[in-house]
Amino acid sequence: MATMKKRAHDRLAAIRTLAVALAVFLGACSDDPALSDFEDDDRGALLGIQQVEVVSRARIESFDLPIRIGSDVRLTRLVYRTVDARGALTEASALVAIPSERSGALPLVSYQHGTVAKKDAVASLQGTEDAEALVAVAFATDGYAAVMPDYLGLGLSPGLHPFVHAASLATSVVDALRAVRHYAKREDVALDGRVFLMGYSEGGYATAAAQRHIEARHADEFNLAASAPMAAPWDLSGVMVDVFRSEQAYRAPFFLPYVLLAYNDAYGIEEDLSKVFVAPYDRTLPGLFDGSRSGGDIDRELPEVPREMLTQPFIAAFDAPDPFPWRDRLRENDLLAWAPTTRTRVFHCVNDDLIPFASAEIAIESFRQLGVPDSRVDFATGDYGTHGQCAPVFLLLGKFWMDEIRSGTASKTQAPVEQLRRLAWRPIG
Repeated sequence: MATMKKRAHDRLAAIRTLAVALAVFLGACSDDPALSDFEDDDRGALLGIQQVEVVSRARIESFDLPIRIGSDVRLTRLVYRTVDARGALTEASALVAIPSERSGALPLVSYQHGTVAKKDAVASLQGTEDAEALVAVAFATDGYAAVMPDYLGLGLSPGLHPFVHAASLATSVVDALRAVRHYAKREDVALDGRVFLMGYSEGGYATAAAQRHIEARHADEFNLAASAPMAAPWDLSGVMVDVFRSEQAYRAPFFLPYVLLAYNDAYGIEEDLSKVFVAPYDRTLPGLFDGSRSGGDIDRELPEVPREMLTQPFIAAFDAPDPFPWRDRLRENDLLAWAPTTRTRVFHCVNDDLIPFASAEIAIESFRQLGVPDSRVDFATGDYGTHGQCAPVFLLLGKFWMDEIRSGTASKTQAPVEQLRRLAWRPIG
């Protein structure tokens, strides 16, 4: 009886989530005939536009960020066409931030957000109630156009989010960039053609995936000026598998089933989840990822040691010589076997408690083995606390670095954290 009630509750939660998303989507869609000018298969086509909020200069000043504040910022939600993890046409949403006062053409920066499990916990729906939206605001008030893709399965996009799935993260970012260009044209916002990429955690992974995709397939379409992947899980099949197979507690155990359920949805690897997860998790986990719960909510239903959710044969198969599709799919999504051609700065804190520092070290070593010099890809690191504590430090340092590149004064060494100390910014000791 308890199980039936739980399943009924999960179904009701899913229905409520869908109803909220549908209501917001209907509100987002515009009757503007210009939105019907696109072909049905145009990637990046605008499907809906809705203003989210205007962030005043006074409010931006109240955030007490060590940045130049040049203008109010208008936040707008875009719904655009993209493709899902299997290549079928679908829809996604993004937040775009544009300065109200502009003196010339703007560079375009795409900020990729960190891990989100709750469908509506994204900037396009929450505006500045979502802390990461402040990244877009900080760039926009200083003379950039900024976009924050929600990714597939989040915001107004249907289905389960394909967590750390390189191809679909890349296409959702690329098509968001296209959507912003369409939006800028209809709003008479001049863009200068340069594109910057930055993201943290899953967003760091999405940034690297998008960079690799653009360099390989769309170099003529996008002029990448710089990329800053931060705290990214570069080595999914190695470092991250070792984390989840260890006997140690992990602060965000929901990451493990999120990856496995997302990959199963994208690749159709296993119909019988009891071969992957022990009871009761083989039955309860799919309902926990229905989009109505945050990562913290899900964690409260899980063991602190992630491997306790997995069957022993599943764990052992990662070390066996036989073909193992889960290991193979993770390996396909490692972001190691490529040589970046864009000016790139990899950021990672030495004491990151969620994404081990070793993941970034392996990425840098893989780039060096492929002949990528440190003048093209360098490494910014330091001890500024945990995964979460490092984020505001690196996000500001990343912006400072991109400001230098925008102005043509970029140095070849990492931006000094002393710059923040001189500004007496509070998170820096």
